[in-house]
Amino acid sequence: MKSPGLAAVLSLFCPGVGQVYNGRFLSALLWFALAGLSWLLIMVFIGYLTTPLVHFISAFCAYRQAERLNQAHGRLAPF
Repeated sequence: MKSPGLAAVLSLFCPGVGQVYNGRFLSALLWFALAGLSWLLIMVFIGYLTTPLVHFISAFCAYRQAERLNQAHGRLAPF
């Protein structure tokens, strides 16, 4: 059973780590790349907008992925 809350928190702090926790390695690589690019964009100021978006969207996606994994296995996670 995967905890959607834990997956979200992991990805909130470091986009892609929640996807690794869920076993979605290709998705994790995409989030790692997007986060790295977003942090580089801080040098041209657009990153101040994109970086928080990448973190929050990655957390939301990790949460939903964990929920779907649990539903596929007929399990309900408490959080």
